[in-house]
Amino acid sequence: MTTDHDWITTPVTADLLRGALDLEPTERGVLPHRLPARARGQIPDGQLAMAEAQPSGVRLVFRTRATAVELDTLPTKLVYVGAPPRPDGVYELVVDGRPAGRASVIGGNAMTVDMATGAASTRPGAVGTLRFDGLSDGVKDVEIWLPYDETTELVALRTDAPVEPAPDRGRRVWLHHGSSISHGSTAAGPTSTWPALAASLAGVELINLGLSGSALLDPFTARAMRDTAADLISVKIGINLVNADAMRLRAFGPAVHGFLDTVRDGHPTTPLLVVSPLLCPIHEDTPGPTAPDLSDIGAGRLRFLAVGDPAERASGKLTLRVIREELARIVEQRAAEDPNLHHLDGLDLYGEADFAELPLPDQLHPDAATHRRIGERFAKLAFTAQGAFA
Repeated sequence: MTTDHDWITTPVTADLLRGALDLEPTERGVLPHRLPARARGQIPDGQLAMAEAQPSGVRLVFRTRATAVELDTLPTKLVYVGAPPRPDGVYELVVDGRPAGRASVIGGNAMTVDMATGAASTRPGAVGTLRFDGLSDGVKDVEIWLPYDETTELVALRTDAPVEPAPDRGRRVWLHHGSSISHGSTAAGPTSTWPALAASLAGVELINLGLSGSALLDPFTARAMRDTAADLISVKIGINLVNADAMRLRAFGPAVHGFLDTVRDGHPTTPLLVVSPLLCPIHEDTPGPTAPDLSDIGAGRLRFLAVGDPAERASGKLTLRVIREELARIVEQRAAEDPNLHHLDGLDLYGEADFAELPLPDQLHPDAATHRRIGERFAKLAFTAQGAFA
């Protein structure tokens, strides 16, 4: 902590946070969660626990005259066995809707993951401090977007002028659920994930339930969405079900219906958009599971392989092409009685021509430029003209 300002410490409370569904008190401060405690307690899965605690789309939002802001956090950084260190997570400052700075917090906890075995262990670390200064001394709305790829315990917020919750601007709330691509994968920063980009272009408030590896039609996620206030809802379904080889076609259809039924229990007339998978050539016609190719991980290059057998499609194993066809059928069937239910083909967001120009670096996840393209297209297709959210 620096001493060249008359600092005011403000507790981090729910009224200063957007994009989180729960705020867990800790010994040091608070930990934002993107799933409520009841949902977290229903499955002891390390991947989901890590994903929902990484605050993709979560931001501190407040109004102040402060010219300097400090935030103490305890991040948890991922370390992969045999791989070079990953870049530190990025925090982004937005002032009155305009980008105003980027920074990282050094240190913190380190979670080491062995991708070959799935084993994980955590080494505790120290709290770090993030600082933005040189801000104007006028009244302004300040947002600090947290890293999408680091669990971030919020310890202390300091400013050199009082802080109050930013007023409600009357913007619609968009609740989105999807996979690691929606979570952020390798986006340039927290405001550059495709959902954050689309929300910015459309002028809506984002709640991002993109959960890396965990968009598996889980009932507890559907209940969390059911119980979350929202004006617009989208669900992007498919790639994780293939990655995990989680179910067969017989189970998939009823699971989609059940997920949508649960969401509709809380949002009977809210515009609801079902998005099918983006192009992913390794799984278009080859079922899962997906496996990591670790042969070049020492150079920082990780790729993924489809290890299923295409012949098993005949017995009901899922591929992306099968899922797109089934989702289109289900939405068409339900839309006959639900005029606010819509479908968006993921190939309209990222298809063959896009793959030729902007291939998936690891065969599974988009890069920063592709996130921008997907976000811009989603904003155009969903929020304008005849889009579901127009």
